[in-house]
Amino acid sequence: MKKQLLSLLIVASALAFGADNEIFVEQSGATANIDLEQLGSGNIIGGVDASAGSMTALDLDGTSMTLDINQIGDSNKFLGDMLADSLVGFFEFDGDSNTFNIQVDPTNTHGADSSNLNVDVTGTSNTFTLDLATADMASSTDLDWIIQGDSNTLNFDIDYDSGTSYVDIDGDSNNVTFDGDGYAGGYFYLDQTGSSRTFNIDQQSTLDNDWLKILSTGSSGTVCVVQSDGGTSTSC
Repeated sequence: MKKQLLSLLIVASALAFGADNEIFVEQSGATANIDLEQLGSGNIIGGVDASAGSMTALDLDGTSMTLDINQIGDSNKFLGDMLADSLVGFFEFDGDSNTFNIQVDPTNTHGADSSNLNVDVTGTSNTFTLDLATADMASSTDLDWIIQGDSNTLNFDIDYDSGTSYVDIDGDSNNVTFDGDGYAGGYFYLDQTGSSRTFNIDQQSTLDNDWLKILSTGSSGTVCVVQSDGGTSTSC
């Protein structure tokens, strides 16, 4: 019933204002199933950086949550905080100049264990920032990015206790920055096609093994990969 009511509120907002819609969600408790969809441009799903209409944060707290986000259009924003274990997320963005800025369990409340996140992007000049967990608590993470388009910026940071990150990106002038650390190792796989690419990959699991695989096809660009099993700070 709650999910049906939420969907009706979103549709009513779209009909009333046409564009520049805003969704505010604050939820706590286990086994939540949330599905949000926005069609058009200039829309916001509220978060810590939201400002239009005096929005406050998207705030989801609990375990075993499923979150499905679909934003179809240009210049949309998905911003917020999630405190969760066993988070299953599917995030779809079709359009240009969209912003995704999410932090999952930054205060180490639940640990963000067993998260399964899929981000599907089609468009250009989009910016994506993800900070997943702190103090290497995101065990058994499965993170997948499928990006098609040019001039996209992808920046994600995972503190994990064993996990897999897969990035499939097709297009020119894309930028990928990844920082992974922890105590049980992680696997990063990048499959890229396109020119003028920039990769900055930093893995620093303390006294453990990290794995890295990069398949890249295209001309020009820069690639920097740093691995450190001492857990010390490194950079490109």
